[in-house]
Amino acid sequence: MAEAYLVGGVRTPVGRYGGALASVRPDDLASLVVGEAVRRAGLDRAAIEAGAIDEIILGAANQAGEDNRNVARMSVLLAGLPDSVPGITVNRLCASGMSAITMAAQAIRAGDADLIIAGGVESMTRAPWVQAKPERPWAKPGDAYDTSIGWRFANPALLARDKATFSMPETAEEVARVDGITREDADAFALRSQQRAAAAIDAGRFEAEIVGVPTPKGEVLVDEGPGVTPRSRCSPDSGRS
Repeated sequence: MAEAYLVGGVRTPVGRYGGALASVRPDDLASLVVGEAVRRAGLDRAAIEAGAIDEIILGAANQAGEDNRNVARMSVLLAGLPDSVPGITVNRLCASGMSAITMAAQAIRAGDADLIIAGGVESMTRAPWVQAKPERPWAKPGDAYDTSIGWRFANPALLARDKATFSMPETAEEVARVDGITREDADAFALRSQQRAAAAIDAGRFEAEIVGVPTPKGEVLVDEGPGVTPRSRCSPDSGRS
């Protein structure tokens, strides 16, 4: 059996809800990363057209808005890759990106592929509200749901089952109860994590793995999560090479 190797990686900065990346579509975010991964791997057009890339696999948990209809395939086209490069989108909710990478590794080990680009994409800011279509002509629309979190259009049989349709916050509360994690424990861990992330950003430890995202307010180069530091603000005059 062949072995699978991770030969490179790149990502966009992580944005906040309604933050610096709010104006950017998820399929455009995906295409930026796919295109940059190809560039960093040193794949030229001739090699790609000859079939060097066997597959693009992206995980996406939402797929209710601009990331619908196989966002992996859309990222191929938006990145300017040949139409011959295939793409598939997988959904295991929060583990979607991990599952995409696992599927890529499994295909390579099985001998079905030699080179696959795998990862994930999501924009909760741009996740739409959705509304059920009426079952009868001219009837009023059904319930509306925010697709950014939780279940929508859940089967009544699952709604009747205990914990089957927990949202992410409800799941977190349940995991804390089962594992005996107190609110104080969680807060202390969260604070330590944020402090370490902010220190890593200030030290420039993530810069090599990030591709900048152009926005109307400038290029976003740094994660927003731990808070805004001088280098995490948009840089309207910055360029990209």
